[in-house]
Amino acid sequence: MSESTVRNTTEEQVQERDIGEETTEQQDVCPECGGNVTTDTEHGETVCQDCGLVVEEDSIDRGPEWRAFDSSERDSKSRVGAPTTNMMHDKGLSTNIGWQNKDAYGRSLSSSQRQKMQRLRTWNERFRTRDSKERNLKQALGEIDRMASALGLPQNVRETASVIYRRALDEDLLPGRSIEGVATSALYASARMAGSPRSLDEMAVVSRVDKMELTRTYRYIVRELNLEVKPADPEQYLPRFVSDLDLSDETERQARELIERARKAGILSGKSPVGLAAAAVYAAALLTNEKVTQSEVGDVANISEVTIRNRYKELLEAENVPA
Repeated sequence: MSESTVRNTTEEQVQERDIGEETTEQQDVCPECGGNVTTDTEHGETVCQDCGLVVEEDSIDRGPEWRAFDSSERDSKSRVGAPTTNMMHDKGLSTNIGWQNKDAYGRSLSSSQRQKMQRLRTWNERFRTRDSKERNLKQALGEIDRMASALGLPQNVRETASVIYRRALDEDLLPGRSIEGVATSALYASARMAGSPRSLDEMAVVSRVDKMELTRTYRYIVRELNLEVKPADPEQYLPRFVSDLDLSDETERQARELIERARKAGILSGKSPVGLAAAAVYAAALLTNEKVTQSEVGDVANISEVTIRNRYKELLEAENVPA
């Protein structure tokens, strides 16, 4: 490189630096009055402190919207990459190969490419479950997701049930008990802890274990893991029953008042919360002149009409007790 070329390159760099410095000075000085300007990051504006002129607006914030004070908090809040979840045995950190035999443009793969993808899926499944513990966890979490979908339980209930099952597996509580029984018990406990309880009969319908094994396993899991599961409140069943029966908000309000009066009268203890909730919905529907039969309420609550009639009479007795 010649001396003249080097001299020209140096002069260009000096000119670019001077232009950059001038631009920075212009940004730091108000073009109207020459006062100092400040950047309001909350509103995305650059404002003059003296005359109040908005020099720039709608500035782009290229940083994250969250704050972190240590490395662990920064890692937990960062959204780079796929999110981790307890509902998968590997917490969602492994690779998933889709079952569709199509490329990124939606075109079908050739015969040799389909065979190659099938071999990759097979080896991927083998690597994802390396030992019996991971195979156990994969089967159980699949059962939890299937039952939660059948029962219409939200995402937080599924996550909590997955954590409970992982704890039971880590503390070696599974020997002598079926995977389905422990998975159903974890989901039943999680639903009650989250305030979206389901009855044992409803759990037994979607589960592959009977009601007696479910009850026995549930008590064992709660006792060994020291889970704080409060008794189910009849009011927690009301929104679901009212929604399934397509009743009005006024009926739900009346049902809540009936249960509250029964609680003050002391007749809730020792009674099934599902039966009390169903009877309260039936009684409230009659009070609000909505047509619903005991059979329809029993089908939604999965209890017999006899139970509804017995609880219905007790609620009416509590209604007539003076406050």
